[in-house]
Amino acid sequence: MAEKTATLPEDRAGREVSQETPRPPRSVGLGGQIGKTTALAVTIALAVWAAFPLIERRLWVGLAIEVGVVAVVCYVYLSPRRVPMKYLLPGTLLLIAFQVVPVLYTVGTAVTNFGDGHRGSKDEAIIAIQTSSVSRVPGSTEYALSVATRGVPASDPLLFLLVDPAGAAFVGDSAGLRPLSGATVAGGRITAAEGYNLLGIGQSAARGAEITAFTVPTDRGAIRAQGISGAYEGQAGQLYDAGCDCVREAATGRQWRADDAEGAFVNEAGERLVQGWRVNVGLANFTRVVTDPTIAGPFAGILVWNLAFAAASALGTFALGLLCALALHSPRLRGRRIYQVLLILPYAMPSFAMLLIWRDIFNTDFGLLNRMLDLNVDWFGGTWSARVAVILVQLWLGYPYMFLVATGALQAIPKEVGEAAEMDGAGPWQRFRRVTLPLLLVALSPLLISSFAFNFNNFTAVYLTTEGAPFPADNSSAGGTDLLITYMFRLAFDAQGAQYGFAAAISVVIFTIVAIISAVTFRRTRAQEEVYS
Repeated sequence: MAEKTATLPEDRAGREVSQETPRPPRSVGLGGQIGKTTALAVTIALAVWAAFPLIERRLWVGLAIEVGVVAVVCYVYLSPRRVPMKYLLPGTLLLIAFQVVPVLYTVGTAVTNFGDGHRGSKDEAIIAIQTSSVSRVPGSTEYALSVATRGVPASDPLLFLLVDPAGAAFVGDSAGLRPLSGATVAGGRITAAEGYNLLGIGQSAARGAEITAFTVPTDRGAIRAQGISGAYEGQAGQLYDAGCDCVREAATGRQWRADDAEGAFVNEAGERLVQGWRVNVGLANFTRVVTDPTIAGPFAGILVWNLAFAAASALGTFALGLLCALALHSPRLRGRRIYQVLLILPYAMPSFAMLLIWRDIFNTDFGLLNRMLDLNVDWFGGTWSARVAVILVQLWLGYPYMFLVATGALQAIPKEVGEAAEMDGAGPWQRFRRVTLPLLLVALSPLLISSFAFNFNNFTAVYLTTEGAPFPADNSSAGGTDLLITYMFRLAFDAQGAQYGFAAAISVVIFTIVAIISAVTFRRTRAQEEVYS
């Protein structure tokens, strides 16, 4: 009986090729199916819940993106294949949502004049100009006022429910005045209306400032509250004229023409009205960094100090941590565990608490440093002394981390390498410089790059210690210890007037600088790895 042998398939050249039987997709248990179905159901429910506000605001692009994301999620997780994508998809979506989208939004904001006085559209700016100039005149129409909201009385947007002298009911909001039907009027005031929650006396008193500032725009001006039970229709002192596309002051006849390039109403003398609108200004925010003399000088100084601070923090903590690690790496040292615990204590403490403690340590009058050394140094009063203090604090907070990673890297270097160098006649310093340090840098260079990038944007180290001080007498926005990130924060959120567009441009500059330095350094690190491999 002839023996039956198995043969492999042949390719076109007649050579045998192996053919592995594809593995069937691994089946998921009942618990896994229930969990996956529940997770998908929750995802779809959240998507439906989030879709209604998008539809209400007619944000069709956002709605299309949401539908696309849900479709991709369902396609990936309902399919028995595409196993790698099941693991990568959540991280990819979160990366896009919390990294890519904020970067794109920041870049988009950087080419606008978005900030205080330029937050909305031109129509909103006209309404704000007219309502802010409203004053009461003889013969103004008076209304009986009831303050209401459509939701929570304590926090939702306010509405005015009004009754005019003829008994007609109206509802007024920031969009204007409209007739109100179905309201219950008693004693000349609205006491109930379907879909509205009327505020009580206590609730109205709690939101008194908002009620006073709230206005309902009308054709002749705006309706303002007079107390919490009455309102009047005042006339606007400044009215918009569509014929000349300008704002005209009723009393004097002065005009401010619309400048669509700057998003503001400007008169012949170059004076602008406070309220403008948001427009695209191109690269003006970026060129302002080098063309505006009030910005260019402080910006260059802050940039140089920022680079020095990041480099000193990264290299200083590395040098101090490595020195400690080399000292504890000696086999002749006794009590190594005790020293290790003591050295990493600063790393175990909350950094914000340590920063506040160090701020008090450097205090001129009762600080521990001046008292111990019998000094009278105003550490935060001078620019250079404040910078030295900030770097010392960073060394204290950052060296334990470098000590830990350097200790691990030293233990990973084979002893035979050092022994071979010693047999070749190399002394301790030569062995460290020619053997140990290069091998350490191969392993620790990525950490040094990340440390530099972190310290370049180390907001808390400066803001909790000096808040950017000291400030020169002629410039309160750029301090001696300010980093670009704290300078940007002050531009965006300072009480003197937010400049979100310019602050976003500074953010883009910071991102570009860190990206270029990191890319160049990583390239040099890869070249170094090839040499020592």
